[in-house]
Amino acid sequence: MDWNDAISKIEQSLGHAFDDRSLLELALTHSSFAHEYQQTHADADNEDGDLGHYERLEFLGDAVLALVISDLIMQRYPDYPEGDLSRIRAGLVCAERLAELARGLGLGQGLRLGKGEVATGGRDKPSILADIYEAVVAAVYLDAGFERARQVVIGHFKDIIESVYLLDLLGDYKTPLQELVQAQFKTTPHYRVVKDEGPDHMKTFEVELIIDGRSYVRGRGLSKKEAEQDAARKALLSGIFDEGERDTPPGREKP
Repeated sequence: MDWNDAISKIEQSLGHAFDDRSLLELALTHSSFAHEYQQTHADADNEDGDLGHYERLEFLGDAVLALVISDLIMQRYPDYPEGDLSRIRAGLVCAERLAELARGLGLGQGLRLGKGEVATGGRDKPSILADIYEAVVAAVYLDAGFERARQVVIGHFKDIIESVYLLDLLGDYKTPLQELVQAQFKTTPHYRVVKDEGPDHMKTFEVELIIDGRSYVRGRGLSKKEAEQDAARKALLSGIFDEGERDTPPGREKP
């Protein structure tokens, strides 16, 4: 495929036609290609033939992506503390996920690589593809401003945020909760679905956490497991297991 054709297809995939296409070209230029270009084009007049590569754009794109995703997940999880939000963001923008997005956009086909990187499969290396994705986000930002970059990123991540199980991003809260309840209250926590709403492909569940026969907190999620994890998380953060509360199940008065 001709490189210019690859660039045009990437613009179509992004849904953004660049006013300054050189920004996209820079975002798709790996340092190995830039170094080879410099060696080849440096001439007798000491012109260095410097082409530039995507690393500075990657730095900027990382910041733009972090801001957009942070805003999205704060809206999606309005009651979650900073630590959980940080873990969710890290899980969403991990290199593997960014590489998959880059593949879907065809960024590898437009990537300019040095011969060594081409020979070792650089067009499909997750680390390179993730970097390119961030560089392309920065290129959109520089070409058309933050709001346009935000729209592009939201288009890529909105469905991901809605479909990825919170458990996959945050880990397990139910196990430590069960251990604490058994150790301190001599009983086992239970979860009961109290509401489910929405279409089958995007149903939201609400469950209540029950300890010793009494309802304590409720959790929500896109699956029963996710809602149970949310309820367990809230219980662990609520202070019920703080010193002075450990001998009394929720809802019971101490003698």
